[in-house]
Amino acid sequence: MVKETTEAHGGEVTIMSATTVAPALPLQEHRLPLSNLDLLLPPIDVGVFFCYLHPAPTAAALKEALAKVLVAYHPLAGEVVANGDGEPELLCNCRGVDFTEASAGDTELRELRLGIVDEGVDKLVPSKKAGVISLQVTKFKCGGAVVGCTFDHRVCDAYSFNMFLVAWAAAARGGSVPPAPTFRRSLVSPRDPSPRTYATNALIDRLFSPLSSAPPPPPATVAATAVNRIYRIAAADVAALQATAGPGRTKLEAFTAHLWQLCSMSASAHQRLCCMGMVVDGRARMSPDGAMKAYFGNVLTITYGVNSSDDLRRRMTLADVADDVHQWVREAATDEHFRGLIDWVEALRPKPAAARAYLGGTGGTKATACIVSSGMSFPVREINFGTGLPAFASYHFPWPAGAAYVMPMPSARGDGEWVVYVHAAPELVEVMEEEPTVFKVLENSYVFG
Repeated sequence: MVKETTEAHGGEVTIMSATTVAPALPLQEHRLPLSNLDLLLPPIDVGVFFCYLHPAPTAAALKEALAKVLVAYHPLAGEVVANGDGEPELLCNCRGVDFTEASAGDTELRELRLGIVDEGVDKLVPSKKAGVISLQVTKFKCGGAVVGCTFDHRVCDAYSFNMFLVAWAAAARGGSVPPAPTFRRSLVSPRDPSPRTYATNALIDRLFSPLSSAPPPPPATVAATAVNRIYRIAAADVAALQATAGPGRTKLEAFTAHLWQLCSMSASAHQRLCCMGMVVDGRARMSPDGAMKAYFGNVLTITYGVNSSDDLRRRMTLADVADDVHQWVREAATDEHFRGLIDWVEALRPKPAAARAYLGGTGGTKATACIVSSGMSFPVREINFGTGLPAFASYHFPWPAGAAYVMPMPSARGDGEWVVYVHAAPELVEVMEEEPTVFKVLENSYVFG
């Protein structure tokens, strides 16, 4: 038995056992190249966790269902290796998925400080040491449990991992499993010859650059001081933001505009510019007929805008800022942009690329930066492993970059409220908590009743 104890708010978390779960059926070993859109991602991991009250799913049931679902999702049971050019690719060797069982001792699930992520959640989401994904189930004295997952972002985006989560939960319930995913790279293959236009190239060159010519990242101390929080936003506040943003603006655009103004308030004296980025999913843009609905992999771009911090604070209304957000999101949310981006990466390979939004965009080191990634398709009310829906769930992404990262997603309550994960500098968190804003402290009474 493996025992390793770590501290978490409310008590210790002890690792009781660590095993590897392989697909239920043997599969022939093969290599699966990453797509050009996958190659845009640096080697970073993303976490997600689900809180279940008593009766919670058992480790045995989770492992049995995992073995079944890994047959269709077998690349997740492999590992990322380097090809002959030094690029990452998937070795589908069925090594399995690392699965950890842990105990929170005498701690009750209701004692977790979910909003203060660094104190209450960090030890419940596993650190991935090998493979593509890692899983952990932590049992609490009350009979509840937290199921934590971590995945390699180079292999898939949140949309793809959501597909896996839904299929895993369906297998545990013994019900009908959703259609199998497709790993067909031809759906995102480069065009030969590439018909890219000047406008397409100009946008890509503004959003991305070869890693060798990208501005230097901020000092490691900047990322080290970042804090992690989870907030909630009332449905009425979401609706009010959208109404204030003006006609034709989405809830996400209105939210991003509000956040952009808050970011400008937290900018330091030398950061006279503020860069706001947004992750855009390209599936519907590249295949309006739904052909890419089952595609497993990254289909993302990161667009952004840069404005004067002073203008954002003093001169621009929320509607003005939302208009700006709408403009730079719309220009990147096209089939031509995604196809052109795939072609651009192909011409650059094997040299790696970088998204400029992480580094302040055209503002560079003079800009404070924040990235919004929508988690509104998070299927929290479908992750029922046979014992009931989670009382709470959230993504967890304490990335090592200097830019802030914010991810709104639907509340597990299903009442239109939002849960928002925030990884940001203390200065931005202070503004979010003290200025007139829609961000509300996540209290345990809200989560567990």
